[in-house]
Formats: sequence, C-alpha cells, structure tokens
Amino acid sequence: MAQVKKISPILYVDSIEPSLAFWDRLGFQITAEVPHDGRLGFVILARDGLEIMYETAAAVQADLPSGQKLVMGGTMLFIEVDDIDEVERAVAGAEVFHPRRTAFYGAEEIYVREPAGNVVGFAQFPK
Repeated sequence: MAQVKKISPILYVDSIEPSLAFWDRLGFQITAEVPHDGRLGFVILARDGLEIMYETAAAVQADLPSGQKLVMGGTMLFIEVDDIDEVERAVAGAEVFHPRRTAFYGAEEIYVREPAGNVVGFAQFPK
C-alpha cells in the first residue's frame, strides 16, 4: 500500500479573500497563491507543518475538462503520496473528477470522487 505522507483539505469557495484574516489570527501564513481573474484563485495557508487550502469555484471550474461541472457543497481533500501509480490502481473504478495529469506545480496527480461524493485528490511530487 502506498504511504500517505500528508492530507490537506481544499475548501472551495466563491471568494478566498474574506477567509484570510480568520486564518491569520490563528497564526497561519500564506505559503502559496495563484491568481485567477484578477483575484486569488488558490491559496495555501500553513502553520507548524499544518496546511489548509482554498480554491475558488471559478478557478476549479476553469481547470476542469470540458463538460465536467463542479458541484458546490462538498469537500475536496488533497493527499500527498509517494506512489501515484499504486494509488491510481487502488482507486480504479471510482468516478474520475479530474484525469491524471502533471500539474503546473510539478505534482503528478489524479482526482476522484469517493462514495459519499467528496472529491479526493492524490498527488506525488518529484523527488
């Protein structure tokens, strides 16, 4: 079984900016951000080895394959693993939310829906 190295929640929202002060008050700092349509489209907030990610629904939708629609109201998990091939075999048969790809930040990743309908992303970063 592939070793799970980290799980980071991705909360998708209409707008990221209103949530930043909340996390800042808790000691979280922005470690990565990606613009989308003149605003934040994605952000990673981190503290003491913990992460939470936010992505706008518009940024998610813009990145999906043609015809795939984002359904608001669920949760998306981002799980870093050491063997994406093994994970892809393990989740075979699950509904693919986003096909396997190499993301712009270098990770090889795939997103699927787990049985309750939440999106779970698995990513292997280059060594």
